[in-house]
Amino acid sequence: MKLVHKDISDKNGSGSVTLIPDEAEDMWHIYNLIAVNDSLRSTTIRKVQTESATGSTASNRVRTTLTLAVENIEFDTAASKLRVKGRNIVENPHVKMGAYHTIDLDINKKFTLAKGCWDVVALDRLDMACDAARSADVAAVIMHEGLAHICLLTPSMTVVRMRVEMNIPRKRKEWGYATSLFPWQTLLKFYDNVMQGILRHVSFDVAKCVLVASPGFVKDQFCEHMFAQAIRNDVKVLIENKAKFLLVHASSGHKHALKEVLVNPSVMAKLSDTKATAEVKALDAFYAMLQNEPDRAFYGIGHVEAADSHNGIEVLLISDELFRSTDLATRRRYVALVESVKESGGDVRVFSSLHVSGEQLGKLSGVAAILRFPLPDIADLVDDDDDDDDDSDAGADKEK
Repeated sequence: MKLVHKDISDKNGSGSVTLIPDEAEDMWHIYNLIAVNDSLRSTTIRKVQTESATGSTASNRVRTTLTLAVENIEFDTAASKLRVKGRNIVENPHVKMGAYHTIDLDINKKFTLAKGCWDVVALDRLDMACDAARSADVAAVIMHEGLAHICLLTPSMTVVRMRVEMNIPRKRKEWGYATSLFPWQTLLKFYDNVMQGILRHVSFDVAKCVLVASPGFVKDQFCEHMFAQAIRNDVKVLIENKAKFLLVHASSGHKHALKEVLVNPSVMAKLSDTKATAEVKALDAFYAMLQNEPDRAFYGIGHVEAADSHNGIEVLLISDELFRSTDLATRRRYVALVESVKESGGDVRVFSSLHVSGEQLGKLSGVAAILRFPLPDIADLVDDDDDDDDDSDAGADKEK
């Protein structure tokens, strides 16, 4: 993402930035930057009614620049597009003050975002979005006989680009074959469809690794067939990038099997520099700590804040969804927690709610912590209702 202009006050953190998103990944960063009550300025198309000298009216579409007070943000992950709705707060010849409008933000469309306070989370996100040093992108094919998901793992989210599903009936005894065999023509057609999906959705210029995961020998049979077809049909992009394919075990072809793939030691060694793997590793460490040393692992805002009051948090795991709360006080509470943990020397891991690891953390209230030392008294000091109330508030925000 290109940072065109930045004007943020050192005194109170207010100010604005002008940005131009370069790629689909930038739209996710923008989604996390824009919050309710921010102001957004960009060009847009508005339908305008005009009246002629004879009294007849006509409807025309005009391009104009609007500044909206943000009230709602929608993110279409498939199209990589943001729809921002709000009221016009700057005089405009075509749109009345206070009138509602929706601005669509796309790749390569310049916009200006202004906030009353750019907190530490927003500034970190801005730096991450504008950092040219990108983490390696990863593609994954999770499959079993008749079902495959082709996914792209960016540093922030997991996007399912294509689902391939075919009915591959088992051969019956009366056909003279063992019941465990599959009709080869149907199976090979399924493999061909998956291969075409990889060619269509995986950019080998960006992806450093393509994970192919399945139970049994499905992955081996598929790759053997795919590369044989690539040699036969002279598909150079597959032949030249054969070394990027990594075959690993998965329990099924469903998306949730991706989590077990990412914690595979061979995969972690291959992808050790990616944020997605770091998140999965941190969550896996939390679960292990929760099982082996429960006094050093807590989740829920009340318990985590109590641990932070003792400067005991070594690693904070928190979902970015919590920072999109429509309640300003709630957002400030989580921001204050992040700042406090950083000041005490703790490591903060912000999980994407659109990544499989973020979905898992969301089931634990969206915030958890690994402690430096055991704090067995926290469970007694914190009222369980505190965490329950916060979870309810988070759920209410999500429904809004």
